[in-house]
Amino acid sequence: MALRKYKPTTAGTRWRIGNAYEEITTNVPEKTLLEKQKNTAGRNVQGRRSMRYMGGGNKTMYRIVDFKRDKKNIPAVVKTIEYDPNRTAFIALLNYADGEKRYIIAPQGLQVGQTVISGDNVAPELGNALLFKNMPLGTNVHNIEMQPGQGGILVRSAGTSAQLSNKEEKYAILKMPSGELRKVLINCYATVGVVSNGDHSLESMGKAGRNRWKGIRPRTRAVAMNPVDHPMGGGEGRASGGHPRSRKGKYAKGEITRTKGKSSSKLIITRRNGKKLPN
Repeated sequence: MALRKYKPTTAGTRWRIGNAYEEITTNVPEKTLLEKQKNTAGRNVQGRRSMRYMGGGNKTMYRIVDFKRDKKNIPAVVKTIEYDPNRTAFIALLNYADGEKRYIIAPQGLQVGQTVISGDNVAPELGNALLFKNMPLGTNVHNIEMQPGQGGILVRSAGTSAQLSNKEEKYAILKMPSGELRKVLINCYATVGVVSNGDHSLESMGKAGRNRWKGIRPRTRAVAMNPVDHPMGGGEGRASGGHPRSRKGKYAKGEITRTKGKSSSKLIITRRNGKKLPN
């Protein structure tokens, strides 16, 4: 993890803070694990704009990442650590003993040549995937399943990790990156370690054009719109717009936006703000 500051030889590099990519070992991806992905530019099947501020950007290929880690008890050697344009974390290419190759999310500290393995009761070492019931308390994990066999869907972005704080009969209790305490079934898989590229949040684009390369178009402020376009639009002069809210009028600060009656709400012990969910 290292950042790079650029000499201000141009206006775009004056404020740019980029990633030094010291962990990256190659810039050539594995061709057998690439898929084409079509850029929709925020349009639906009718060609009408359904998402604002999207469009353009460089073409990218999708890297097929193994979130399930379902090759059990087969050791794999880390061949490369690579950049993935579709996610904030780095990815690692694994060469399994049976000849198969797969990408996984690279944990921080994983080195080329290191051996990793997944299984129900493997050692809780960096990069290994195993069941919660066989992990020691205090282990930092990522790529967490919510249902057995589903594949990891929690804690996958750069620099994040959850901590196994306790075990009950059927559940493991995790402290999530947001501070939320929640239960996950004890027969679910997770990968040991903290996700790589922890300095991602400290990067600075330096200029608007870099966002355009990523397919992000300029965002119009709500208070600059007309009343017909947004609840915060209109007014004489530079009106503040009142309480911040969405285009549909829903308040943006302080209001719980989680769906009431969601099935997984009963597994949340404490929310990230320290409060319990209303029943």
